[in-house]
Amino acid sequence: MRPLIGIRREDKNRWERRAPLTPGCVRRLVAGGIDVAIQPSGVRAFRDDEYAAAGARGAEDLSDCRVVFGVKEMPPAIFRPGVAYAFFAHVAKGQAYNMPMLRALLDAGAHLIDYEKIVDAAGRRLIFFGRYAGLAGAVDTLWALGRRLLSDGAATPLAGIEPAHRYDALPAAVEAVVRAGREIAATGLPERLAPLVIGVAGYGNVAGGVIEILDALGARDVPPEDLPALFEPGRADTRAVYRVTFREEHTVEPIDPAAAFDLAEFFRSPERYRGRFERFVPMLTVLFNCIYWAPRYPRLVTKAFLREHFGGARAPRLRVIGDISCDVLGGVECNVGTTTPDSPVYVWDPVADRAVDGWEGRGPVVLAIDNLPCEIPVESSTEFGNALMRFVPDMARADWTGGFGTLDLPREVKDAVIAYAGRLTPAYEYISEHLRLFEAGCGR
Repeated sequence: MRPLIGIRREDKNRWERRAPLTPGCVRRLVAGGIDVAIQPSGVRAFRDDEYAAAGARGAEDLSDCRVVFGVKEMPPAIFRPGVAYAFFAHVAKGQAYNMPMLRALLDAGAHLIDYEKIVDAAGRRLIFFGRYAGLAGAVDTLWALGRRLLSDGAATPLAGIEPAHRYDALPAAVEAVVRAGREIAATGLPERLAPLVIGVAGYGNVAGGVIEILDALGARDVPPEDLPALFEPGRADTRAVYRVTFREEHTVEPIDPAAAFDLAEFFRSPERYRGRFERFVPMLTVLFNCIYWAPRYPRLVTKAFLREHFGGARAPRLRVIGDISCDVLGGVECNVGTTTPDSPVYVWDPVADRAVDGWEGRGPVVLAIDNLPCEIPVESSTEFGNALMRFVPDMARADWTGGFGTLDLPREVKDAVIAYAGRLTPAYEYISEHLRLFEAGCGR
C-alpha cells in the first residue's frame, strides 16, 4: 500500500501564501510511490490545478495521512491520533501563545515535528526560510528608510524602492535596489546623512539574505573597529552606503573585566555576559537585527537606552530598525508588536512606550513583520521544499504506530520530534514546565 501524506492550507492570514512542498516536489513524490493529498487554497502561491497536474488529490480531511506538512502553526482542531504534523511549531522556547496548540496536540495523541529543530551535527538548521526573511526584510527596511528620510526632508533614491510584496518576483525587487544604489553612487546623498551606515547584527542565513540586498545596493563593507573613523572630518563619502556586520564579540562582553570573550562560554553561560552593542548605535542610520534571542541572553538594544538616545535636543542618526528576527520585547526591546506587509512599520514612541503607525515621529521606525518570506512566496517555497524533500520519503514510510525508541527516521528528523503519541519526547520534556506554568496562570 502506498503511503499517503498531506499538505495543509495556510490560514494564519491573507499574506501567508507559502507551501511546504511545491507541485514539483509532489510530482517527484508521486513518481516515487508516495501519494499526496492537499487541502484546496485560494491564496497559495501555487494553484490547485498545478498540484492536481502533478498527481496530488484535493482533500479537506487529511486525517488518513501519515504525515501532514504545513508552514505556520496549525489550529488545534486539525490534530488527530497517530498522525505526524510537521511545521514551525514555535514551542521549543516555551512560547506562551502556542501552549494551547501544544496542549491540543498532546491531548489528541498526535506527533509533532518542528522544522526548526532539523539540524546537522554542528547544530545548523537544514530546512529554513531564513534567507528569504532577510531578502524581503532588507527590501522592506530600505523602503522604510526612504520614506522616513523623505518625511525628514531628505529626498534620496531609496524613496523609489517599494516593499517586497509589491514586486512580481524577487529579481524585480533586487533590480529596484540596484537602481537606487547606482543613483546614490552617481548623484550622492544629502551631506547631512553622511556617512549612511547600516549595521547588520548576525551572520547566519537571515543576515546572509540582508547582505545580498545590501550588496545589490552597492554598500561598502566596513569592519566594526573601523566604524569610528568614518566620522572623522572629510572621511565620509556622500556617494556611498556603508555596511557593518556585528558578531557576538561586538554585541556582548564578560561581566568580569578580567575575563576574555569566549564564544562557547557565552552560549553555555550567557548570564556571565552583558550587552555592549549599544555603544555602536549612535553611529548607525539603520540596524538590522538578525540574531537568535532567548530571555537568558542580553538584549541587543534596550528601551532604556533608546529612551535616552532619543531624549536629547538633537535628533539621533538612527532612523530605522529592521527587526528581522522579530522577537516581540526581545533582542530589540522596542519591538512592542508584530506588523503585516500592508502595514509593515510603526514608530516606537520612547516617551509613551507605544507604537505609532507609520514612519513619522520622534522614535525609531520599527519593521516587525513576523512572516517576511511570505512576501516572496514562490521563490521561498521552492527553496524550502527542495530542502525538505531530502527527508519526506523517510517520514512518509516510517512506522508511526510503534514506540518512539523504535521509530526509524534519519537522525536529523528524529531529533526534531518534539512530541510522540501525545507525549513530549525526552529531549523536550522541559517544555512541560512551560506548559504547566501557562495552564496554572490560565486557571486550568
